[in-house]
Amino acid sequence: MKKFLLATLLAGLFATQANAGITIPAGDWTVDVGGNVNSFYTNTTTTGKNATGAANSIGTGLLPAELGIGAKTRQNDLDIAVQFSFFTGTSSGTNTAGGNNTLNIRQAYMTAGDKSWGSIKMGRDLGVFGSDAILNDMTLLGVGPIAGGTGGNATYGHIGTGYIYADWLGQIAYTTPNFAGAQATVALVEPLNGVNTNQTDSQVGYQGKVTYDLKVAGIATHSWVSGIYQQRAATSATQAYTSQGFDVGTKLSAYGADLVGYYYNGEGLSGVNPTGANLNGLGSIGFIANGGVKTNDNGGYVQATYKVPGIGTKVGASWGESNATYNGASFTDRAWTVGAYQPVTKSLNLVAEYSRAHQTETGAASANNGVEYTNTISAGAILFF
Repeated sequence: MKKFLLATLLAGLFATQANAGITIPAGDWTVDVGGNVNSFYTNTTTTGKNATGAANSIGTGLLPAELGIGAKTRQNDLDIAVQFSFFTGTSSGTNTAGGNNTLNIRQAYMTAGDKSWGSIKMGRDLGVFGSDAILNDMTLLGVGPIAGGTGGNATYGHIGTGYIYADWLGQIAYTTPNFAGAQATVALVEPLNGVNTNQTDSQVGYQGKVTYDLKVAGIATHSWVSGIYQQRAATSATQAYTSQGFDVGTKLSAYGADLVGYYYNGEGLSGVNPTGANLNGLGSIGFIANGGVKTNDNGGYVQATYKVPGIGTKVGASWGESNATYNGASFTDRAWTVGAYQPVTKSLNLVAEYSRAHQTETGAASANNGVEYTNTISAGAILFF
């Protein structure tokens, strides 16, 4: 009861700050408060073209520190819920009191539904396309490859070296009931802005996903296929085109071992910028390529993890690659990671990782052609509550 009252108090506090005007009677609502805090020491060494030498950082990994407030109830034969999640980093970034202390509200949505017909979500949440790729990335609990430096509120993991970033998007989504392990989601997504600030797409985007879960003879499988379609507006500086793509993936789990295989393909999905020292956005939906010319994109990753019996240590290895081409220029980011994830308690985990990333450009501006290598060593902890 004390824990529930504390959760209700915190939820009421944040609801008041957001001017939501919602009170939560203990008899009708169930309130969830959760999140994580993580921090890692990271050493990054970069060699090759545009080499920057070594960098050290103490900060957040791929998953930012989070405080999540959720509430749910059932009224008039409907399951309804709300969710707010506040994210920040643990790296100061600068020698100032407020350095890097930014608050990012990535989730703010409501849902309504029933198990007989499904549910509708309205608000901001993780995008549908590419979401399973990042949620199954083992470096979500750690740091992963880092291209171009350290610090900030989050690292890249295998974003841009194996999958396109799903991002946090305003959406109206419908999810079907679970039919013997199969489930589908379709979503209207807010129009996205391009690199040019005067470009705003006038058409909504479309994303969808189908998943299937099966367990036979101790072997569990989670498979998915998803797609994206977004018409891009033309401006005086850019061409009109369509961003579209699909992905497919499978996770097999048996006897403490997990295997993940993933592949994506599309066009107009990457934010490559050959005028910069690095790829500057490869693997992020919502950006246009240089000059408004759409990219051709593909990539994927494979991953294997094993939970050691008795001590519970999870060890893993992953390899991924993302490719983008346009106007005769070719960009490739690939990386591999090995890691160990040790539970100290059911909430506290120690993490150690080593990653090596290769960043290659050909056919771009002569100063940027070549290969850049990044080695990353990280060690730290993540605490869930």
